[in-house]
Amino acid sequence: MSVSTGLTAPSIRAAGMVWIPGGQFVMGSDDHYPEEAPAHPVRVNGFWLSNHAVTNAEFRAFVQATGHVTLAEMPADPADYPDADPTLLAPASSVFRRPDRRVDLRDPYQWWTYVPGADWRHPIGPDSSIDGLDDHPVVHVAWADVVAYAEWAGGALPTEAEWEWAARGGPTTTEYSWGTELTPGGQHMANVWQGEFPVLNLVSDGYERTAPVGSFPPNDFGVFDMIGNVWEWTADWFGPHRPSRADEVAAAAPCCGEAQRMVGPEPDQPIPRKVMKGGSYLCAPNYCRRYRPAARMAQAIDTSTCHLGFRIVIR
Repeated sequence: MSVSTGLTAPSIRAAGMVWIPGGQFVMGSDDHYPEEAPAHPVRVNGFWLSNHAVTNAEFRAFVQATGHVTLAEMPADPADYPDADPTLLAPASSVFRRPDRRVDLRDPYQWWTYVPGADWRHPIGPDSSIDGLDDHPVVHVAWADVVAYAEWAGGALPTEAEWEWAARGGPTTTEYSWGTELTPGGQHMANVWQGEFPVLNLVSDGYERTAPVGSFPPNDFGVFDMIGNVWEWTADWFGPHRPSRADEVAAAAPCCGEAQRMVGPEPDQPIPRKVMKGGSYLCAPNYCRRYRPAARMAQAIDTSTCHLGFRIVIR
């Protein structure tokens, strides 16, 4: 799959956008993590969606056109983090570092490191680069960065409901958008972790970190990599699912999403959090089985990582 370079904002509309027809489906799941429940009916209207995550080449075009500086490239404001160690306020981002032994899976700090100099141009740290990775999804982008890109491109971030509907590829209720097995007939359908996370990655799918967009089969809507590779930002504030009647959704949401989706950040969260969807190359059978359309996690808006990207919608 080829990826265009030298894109301008108007050309984004024509660069790999896929029409996702409106429809009704059962959102969420009652069979996995508690934050996915309850499963409930939702109806969304049709929209255009990027057929793959925004790539390094596409993000570079945006930066060159606008001069945008990502959050990871700027020092943190001490006023926003009054109790923080000053050394942690330098430009930095979160990077996965494989431990050399088995660790307590309840402590993600065993494998996550805040790395000064890590950013979208340097995905593993200051000595790394994206040379040869133009067609890989851009990472180390925080909420403000993805909103700025979407506005420049004439679009927006998908709601959680839009994202999940597009990931399912239709009104399927199977665990995966492609069926009931993670690797049907031994075929890898997404870039996820094989082996014992976080110490042993067998790389059976061919990719230890991100894969070029479009490396795995598209779903029934013709969309690539909705599962695995990188988590993706959505527009919704994170909160518990609220069951709603599909008829109410259709009447109350003329452009998108769930009628009762979260309209503001949770008041008890010091840093507001958005919903991210889809799982990443770090999701494994023994940890974070979130390589499913129904899966969801909270992501602080001031945080970027080496396994989180995004795509846009145009309504």
